[in-house]
Formats: sequence, C-alpha cells, structure tokens
Amino acid sequence: MTRDGVERRLAAIVCSDVVGYSRLMGEDEVGTLNGLNAHRKELIEPKTTEHHGRVVKLMGDGALMEFASVVDAVNFAVEIQQAMVERNAGVPEDRQITYRVGINIGDIIVEGEDIHGDCVNIASRLEGLAEPGGICISEKVYREIRNKIPTAFEDVGEQKVKNISEPVRVYRWANAATAQAADGMAMDHVLELPDRPSIAVLPFTNMSGDAEQEYFSDGISEDIITELSRFHWLFVIARNSSFAFKGQSVDIKGVSQKLGVRYVVEGSVRRAGNRVRITAQLIDAVNDNHMWAERYDRDLEDIFAVQDDVTRSIVSAIEPQLASSERQRAHRKPTDSLDAWECYQRVLCHLYQDEAEDSQEAVKFLQRAIDLDPNFSSAFAGLAFTLYYNVILGFSLDPEADIARALDAGTTAVRVDENDPFAHVALGRVYTLKGEHGAAIQSCDRAVALNPSYASAHFGRAHSLWMSGRPEIAILSHDEAMRLSPRDPLLWAFQASKAIALILLDRYDEALDWARKAQRQPNTSVWAFLPEVSALGLLGRTEEARTALERVRQLKPDVTCGFAIQVLPFSQSADREHFLRGLLAAGVPE
Repeated sequence: MTRDGVERRLAAIVCSDVVGYSRLMGEDEVGTLNGLNAHRKELIEPKTTEHHGRVVKLMGDGALMEFASVVDAVNFAVEIQQAMVERNAGVPEDRQITYRVGINIGDIIVEGEDIHGDCVNIASRLEGLAEPGGICISEKVYREIRNKIPTAFEDVGEQKVKNISEPVRVYRWANAATAQAADGMAMDHVLELPDRPSIAVLPFTNMSGDAEQEYFSDGISEDIITELSRFHWLFVIARNSSFAFKGQSVDIKGVSQKLGVRYVVEGSVRRAGNRVRITAQLIDAVNDNHMWAERYDRDLEDIFAVQDDVTRSIVSAIEPQLASSERQRAHRKPTDSLDAWECYQRVLCHLYQDEAEDSQEAVKFLQRAIDLDPNFSSAFAGLAFTLYYNVILGFSLDPEADIARALDAGTTAVRVDENDPFAHVALGRVYTLKGEHGAAIQSCDRAVALNPSYASAHFGRAHSLWMSGRPEIAILSHDEAMRLSPRDPLLWAFQASKAIALILLDRYDEALDWARKAQRQPNTSVWAFLPEVSALGLLGRTEEARTALERVRQLKPDVTCGFAIQVLPFSQSADREHFLRGLLAAGVPE
C-alpha cells in the first residue's frame, strides 16, 4: 500500500481480443460462442496456469490478464498464437477465431480483483496495433525479454496511441503462418494468374492517428474479403496473405505479382469526431489501370451498421466492374484461343446486347465452354439463362424445345455445383417461365442464402412474386436488386419488371416512370416498352398508348397479347387480365 492509500504492484499485462468478432457473431452466434469457450477451457486457461498468470476479466471477445513475470507473459502469448494456428487448421477461413495480443509491463493500480493504470491502457493500445494472429509489445517488455527467449521481435518504431501523452516504441511478432507468408512475399517470385478473375483486398489504411480505429479499418477489409468470396467466379486471396502487407508502403504491381492476382482493392479510413470518411479503389494491377474509385462519408451513430453499409456498397460496385472488365478482356482475344472461362465471358458480351444474332452466338460459346469443361456449372447456368432470354425476348424459333433444354441445363448446373448462386438463379428463371413460381422463388432464395449481395437473385425472386399475386413484396425485392447493383447490365429488366408490379397495384403513373427509366438504359428490349403501353392504356391515354405501341413494333413487329402471356405466366387470372386490358386498349392484337 502506498502513501496515497492506493495499492500498486509491478506486473506484466496481456490484453487480447478476437479479430472480426462482430462478423463472426453475426454469421453464427452459437458456433462462435462455443468456439471461444472451447479455446478458453482447452488452451488459454491451462496455459495461463502453466505460466503463473491470472485472468483479471473477460470482456466479450477480449481478455485482460496479469503475469508476475514478463518472460512468462510473452511465452504465454507466443504459445497461444502458435497453438491457434493448429486449432484453426481445417476450419474455413471466414470461420476461424484469430487473436490479437498486446503486452506491456509497469506499475498497476489494484482495486479488489480489478487493475487499472497507464500500464494497462498501453497494453490495450498495443493489442489494437497487432496484426491478426500477432503480438505487439512495448519497448520496456522487449528490453526485459531480449536474450531470454528465442522468439524474435521486429522494431516497428514509435507509435502515437490514444490517451497516452508520449509515443510508445513498439515491437512486433507475427505467427508462424503469417511469417511464412511474409517470407514468401519477400521472395523475388512472380506467381502465375489463376484461370479465373483474381483479386486481393489490402488492409485499409487507418488515417485517423488513433490505434482504436484499426478495428474499424481492418473490419472493413475483412468484410470485403468475406463478401467477395461469395462470388464463386472470383479467386479471392485469403485474409492472412493480404494482411501480410499491413503497415507497408506497397507497390501495387509488386503485390499483384507476389500474390498472383490481376485486381487489387485498397483504401483508407479517416475518422473525425462522429464522422468517418472511407475511400476505396479498384486497380487492374497487370495493366496498371485504375478501374474505379469512390468515397463514402458516414455518421458513426452505429459503427457496425456503418461497416456493413460501406462494405456492401463497395462490393456491389466492385463486382460489376470486374465482370465488365473480364467480358472486355475475353472479347479482345482471338476466338480460337479461348478457354472455357473466356468462352463464358464472351457469352455475356453477346447476351447483354439483346439482339437475336448475339443470342445465337451466346448459345454457341456456351456449348463450347461446356465441351471444354463438362463440370463448369456457370456455363450450364449461362446456357439456361440465355435460352430463357431467347424465349422472353421473342428470339426463339421453338419456345417449347428451348424451355426444355433450358430446364435440363439449369438442373445440370445445380447438380454440378449446388453452391453456385448463378446455377440456382438460372434454374429459377426457367421455373418462372414454366409458371412454377413456388419453385422459382425457392431457387432464388437459395441463391440469396449463398450470396446475399447477388442482385440477380433478388430480381428473379421479385419477378415470380408479382406473377404469383404478390406485387407489394415483389417491389421490395426489386428495390433491393437495384440497390445492390445500380449499374447492372440488366438494370433495364429490373426497372421494367417493377413497372409491371406497379401496374398490378393500380399505380399507373409510377409504372410509367419506371418503364421510361428502363427505356433509357443501354441495350434495352421490348419489355421496357410494353409496361408503358399497358399503363397508358389503363389510364385512358389512348393516343399516347398507340404512339408507345409503335415504339414496341420497331423492336418486335409481330407483338401480340398472346406473346405477352406466353412469357408472363401469371398464376392469378385477374392479374393477367389486368395487364392485358391495358395492352388491348392500346391496340395490341390478341
């Protein structure tokens, strides 16, 4: 007890927390808690006893611990981190529990079982500076353990940390897996690009001068990696490899070569008061081309909600940019040198043109992709999707045969890879065309479960919802699809479909607005104009409706009400008659 009546003692303090804890809990609350409890009981508690330490308190995903010996404290931390590499072996990357650790030594204030003081605060800040699976120690700790344990620590210089007046000199240790990855980065070795689009998300730079914001900036990067991994056509570099570049001034082309990727995402986070500014950019590192950049300014009323919002916004912007880049790259290659993936990308170039000749070319390239790779789920899905569009756009010479072939291709796509969201969406569109709306919605729901950011799945669901008599719910799914992919090459279809849902709700003026938005999109089709015709007919604006019908006939001279009903198999006769009443009023023949 000191003269001021406060109990003090010298101690080594260990602070730890779980990387990406909120994301893990959001995806699997029970599984995460069970995993944490297992690690504590089977690893952390026995190791604490072995190294003569005590757990002061647990704070959700974090722990505050006290050791009498600083050597014991560091050995404890190193052994825990090494053991976690083994315990995570075989666990999917996005479900692994990974710790950060900070260690400091100094006087602490003792209050019952609790402890306080600058020594504890600095240990907490050091933990925030540690990389996933790593340890950061203060200079005081380093001086005490140097030459006493075989573990090497790297001097990363003085760091300014929150609420501590003087900068703290920091030393860093990385776990074996991360160190091995970092060693590989240092090698003068260029990895070959994989046979599909490849991308690495670098740790976003914390520009706030506040170590606590490392949680937020790292969380953004980790969540983008997780969300991009849901797109099966993408090869996404795992977090541990990307985070090996954390804190480094990197050359993007060098990162591309060391990781074997074409595309790189980088960004920064800057917080000022209750506002945060996040910047992100997408780079084609092979061609040294900046493809996309955006800035996001948000209020931090709920930091995790902001993290989710920005992550989804970034991913929904990146995915279409990548898809467009891959289509253009495939289109530039000579036809005789295309592999299965490039054939598939060439298909999309044709499919989004909405012309009969392009659609026929798309079918040829898809069949070639299937011949080159009979296990290419997306090629079968693409074939089902293309045949579906042939029918609804009026290009098909034999709709019944094309629907049967599309059903076979969609079923095969799901059988080849039941975890491919596109396979389920494509099969769902065929079910929609067959009037099997329950099966269609179920297929699209399965795609959403696999990838919540997949706009086409939300759109496919919306399409069958209004055809099965639920236009109000359909509008919500339309809006979600457009929010997720505001630059989608099929945006015209999203908007035109919403227009029909609004017609069924007697909201004709709104339907006109959405139909005309669809008409302003590139590569639009006859279905961007038919809702306008029906809405005008239902409003009694006959002359305008007939003028709109002439625009339809420029795209499909033989348009009839029979064609509309063939490709829009309403399950509710009242809805079918409602939509047809507007077409008939405008002069569309039966």
